[in-house]
Amino acid sequence: MAKKPAPLASAADSVGSAPVSAPIVSSAHLVSPRSAEMSEFEFGLIVAGNAFHRWITHCMSAAGLKDLTPLDVLVLHHVTHRARNKRLADICFIMNVEDTHLINYALKKLQNLGVVASSKNGKDVTYASTDTGRDFVARYREIRESCLINALNADDGLNRDIGELARLLRLLSGIYDQAARSAASL
Repeated sequence: MAKKPAPLASAADSVGSAPVSAPIVSSAHLVSPRSAEMSEFEFGLIVAGNAFHRWITHCMSAAGLKDLTPLDVLVLHHVTHRARNKRLADICFIMNVEDTHLINYALKKLQNLGVVASSKNGKDVTYASTDTGRDFVARYREIRESCLINALNADDGLNRDIGELARLLRLLSGIYDQAARSAASL
């Protein structure tokens, strides 16, 4: 007879009460007895993802570019990356975004703000940061150093842990992509 899993706590269950030993998850009905840790990870990913999005929009706003969505900010950073012109397909591929219209909309918005410019190279349209865009990104970097990196107060051990977590997230993104392909074929 299978052992019944322990009752699970949600994030709301732990607010204002003593700590619980059960996994903290957002969707107890999805917890697998084979990996409650995956549900804990997914809840952490949701919370961290939302906090990250809030952070990058506030940081870019503090740098002077207001009313950008998280995707707009990420597209600007990617277009600025390594000072090379990027094609729409390349931006989508690197950012792992299937819906090209989302990236295209962000690029148009950034062009209208004067921080990204497009150019035609044969049949390809490429995008690059303007001087103004690079100035905003440089200011973002200064604010990031001041508000985030200084608050992190990371030592070598913590930086190693963050590097390992980054590797694990890249690995899990591949597993999620494969699971999405499997689900799409059902």
